[in-house]
Amino acid sequence: MKPKFSPGKNIAIKVPAHEFEKMVNFYKVVLGLKQKDASSPDEFNSVTFEFGDKNLWVDKISGISQAEVWLEIETDNAVEAKKYLKEQGCAIRNEIEPLPPGFNGFWLSSPSNTIHLVNE
Repeated sequence: MKPKFSPGKNIAIKVPAHEFEKMVNFYKVVLGLKQKDASSPDEFNSVTFEFGDKNLWVDKISGISQAEVWLEIETDNAVEAKKYLKEQGCAIRNEIEPLPPGFNGFWLSSPSNTIHLVNE
């Protein structure tokens, strides 16, 4: 049985450290998006903005050369979703960023290497 998938509430832009302040300024000052009080269990700096019905996270990441957009996908069954996606030839990429202990989900790469957080 194919698991159900739907868009999640989070979009993350992973930004090189040298571009972080300019990116935050772009969303906060230039575009005037409302900054949210949001906490992250991650060890890197993050600033979050309201982005319609989504959360837009701007994450400061050392060691990358260009920005990447990461998306969230929700599923009704993470175990079955992981199995199904593997059967479809998709790459599970849990090595790219640690997830909190007990988190019911995983990292997935699309065929063009866009990273998705799949969670239940």
